[in-house]
Amino acid sequence: MLIIGLTGSIATGKSTVSSILSTSPYSLPIIDADLLARKVVEPGTAGYKAIVNYFGPSTPDLLLDETSSSNGTPGKPLNRPALGRRVFGDTDERKRDRQVLNGIIHPAVRWEVYKALIYHYLRGQWAVVLDVPLLFESGMDMICGTVIVVGVHDPAIQMARLRSRDAHLTAEDAENRVRSQGDVRTKAAQAEFRGTATARGVVVWNDADKEELERAVKGAMVSISASSPRWWAWTLLIAPPVGFGIAAWNLVVNYATQKGWEKKKREEKARL
Repeated sequence: MLIIGLTGSIATGKSTVSSILSTSPYSLPIIDADLLARKVVEPGTAGYKAIVNYFGPSTPDLLLDETSSSNGTPGKPLNRPALGRRVFGDTDERKRDRQVLNGIIHPAVRWEVYKALIYHYLRGQWAVVLDVPLLFESGMDMICGTVIVVGVHDPAIQMARLRSRDAHLTAEDAENRVRSQGDVRTKAAQAEFRGTATARGVVVWNDADKEELERAVKGAMVSISASSPRWWAWTLLIAPPVGFGIAAWNLVVNYATQKGWEKKKREEKARL
């Protein structure tokens, strides 16, 4: 089964691409890390308790006034905008708090991702989309056969889309959220470094309208399908030892690629 890592930055159109891939003619299952991140911090979960214990004493509005949650467990849900104000930004304090939050959420989300991957593999899926905003930063790209980055060339477009979508955000809040997910153009370069010729890394630019985006997605999927045909997925399912061997080889290739990328960035930094 091919794992397609889907990433980008906030307001670049990643969710739209995910929606396109989940419907005909692709109809791919989507593992949405954002949805899983919400699931693992519902009231009653270990993640919820850890967040309340750490952020609660210094964040009076951390919890909403509601007394029930989407999972049916009694308890006040997290006030996500309030939590966002604590962790989004470039100050040392916000960076530290963001690391703490990620340390709580990421391991729990990773476990849920692995369970979902096993489920779809056993169902004989040709491919599955792993939708993760911080795919490279979390290291989840290591298990992906290919990565799609959804990006925009002009950061002003990204900011305008974000403030149009989330009208409650101030200009500072919007800028902090964009910066917290890194420059999407750097992510695009990292995807291309994985190998555009082999479709291990694909960039879908979303500077225009949805129709243009759909054409770009179609082109990306043609390349990906050619590099990993459906009959290959069935071969891996029927012969598990071969599948495990290919998965191990993919990890080795991705590890070597990651080291090459890190070396490239060090060399670029040294020339500055």
